[in-house]
Amino acid sequence: MAPVANSKHEPGMDDGTGALTCTLPAGPLHYLQAGSGDPVLLIHGSLCDYRYWRWQIPALQPCHTVIAPSLRGCWPAAGLHPQTGYGVMAHADDLQALLHTLGCGPAHVVGHSRGAEVAWALVRQAPELCRSLTLADPGFRFADEPEVPPFYTQTAAALQRGDTAAALADFVDTVNGADTWRKMVPWFKQMAEDNALTLLSQVQEQRLAITDAEMAGLNVPVLLIGGALSPRKYPQRLDRLQRLIPGAARVRIAMAAHGMNLANPRAFNRALLGFFGNLSGTMPAQGQQAALQSATSV
Repeated sequence: MAPVANSKHEPGMDDGTGALTCTLPAGPLHYLQAGSGDPVLLIHGSLCDYRYWRWQIPALQPCHTVIAPSLRGCWPAAGLHPQTGYGVMAHADDLQALLHTLGCGPAHVVGHSRGAEVAWALVRQAPELCRSLTLADPGFRFADEPEVPPFYTQTAAALQRGDTAAALADFVDTVNGADTWRKMVPWFKQMAEDNALTLLSQVQEQRLAITDAEMAGLNVPVLLIGGALSPRKYPQRLDRLQRLIPGAARVRIAMAAHGMNLANPRAFNRALLGFFGNLSGTMPAQGQQAALQSATSV
């Protein structure tokens, strides 16, 4: 697959896939945009792209301008991998430029898994662009944890051998639970296959190491979301974040693992809307609390 050439489209122009393209300093970035109101930036994780948010965009757009980019190097402009410069900090640079170019900000920033790392990097780089921060099963490492090869090192090796099916099954089952890949719906499998080679770049990237002091010093409202059935490392990380971040709200999505926004989208969406509504004053505090409790129990 040949590298994607720079686009001459301006923000708001269709890129041929139904999405929009914004020309940024590092090249074009593809994104979806819908709705009106306070902006919400949705940041996907590994093996995904803007299609990951298919159940969130319709739910959020009546009250919010929803912006869902595909991170650089992901479908529909995946290009060749590994790519130099592919990494969390570069993604955050792109998203900062995207918000500036679109004139959208400050935004409610929502990141899932690796996307939560990107969301954190964006808040650290440009806090003035961030109205709030939502971390859904974040995948980053704390600075006092040992630096070990990522679990998907074996996954990348399988991709290099050309065994894409085994690689994707290994990755998805590791983050979401045994036998998840086999049960996945076709559209999700297609999205993961379209982005499979991004793992060849991801395995080489420099991972962020987060300190307790950085998290404790956050000056934006924070919502922590986890799947009730997520592998143990995710709730442990959320436990630590909740202890560190004063006033952080937390929601546990019932009947869902790591991909909680797909497994239980109603509860996930309710949690976001309740959190955003409380911050904007469009929902009374007790209504926001009810929304969070409902998201936890459904």
